[in-house]
Amino acid sequence: MNTRTRQHGGYTLVEMMVTLIILGVAAALLVPTLGGFGSIETQSAVRRLVSDIAFAQSEAVAHQEFHRVVFHDDGSGWSLVRVEQATFFDPFAPGTAEYLTDPARVNRGGGDFIVDLAADSRFQSVAVESVATAEGVRIVTFDPLGGTVAAPGTAAGAATVVLSGDDSRWEVAVAPVTGRTSVRKLN
Repeated sequence: MNTRTRQHGGYTLVEMMVTLIILGVAAALLVPTLGGFGSIETQSAVRRLVSDIAFAQSEAVAHQEFHRVVFHDDGSGWSLVRVEQATFFDPFAPGTAEYLTDPARVNRGGGDFIVDLAADSRFQSVAVESVATAEGVRIVTFDPLGGTVAAPGTAAGAATVVLSGDDSRWEVAVAPVTGRTSVRKLN
């Protein structure tokens, strides 16, 4: 008796259709997640700001100096600078400021602690939308004990900074006296 078995040389139409349906469902679930890349950029910039504020505060304590976070007037970013008591009220001058050393940039030829969001490919869609302080200035200053101050020996009020990107806005709040930061999403 001659029994022939049929060998399959490929996939059936049903197998191909099931595979395409599964890939289609997976793509439909994944695409909305990838579409929020601007939100990821903004969240990353918020984390950078919070860590830079903490760095300025800890360096003020470590070196027993006044350290300041200065937000650029054009909303492009911020700088971390050292401030002497004698020049505490002098306006920020980028050309003569005594910048803190950015430990992440030392090995790359830089060193001045200047964050330019537009120039950094990771944050190009992010900007500093607003800075609000009780004193009406675009700065947060830490004294040698790590507290926020409006003047040597005078505690500062609260500060809020809003960072905005393509599809999200975040508020970073700096508590008076302690300098503790908190973050909340605005939209």
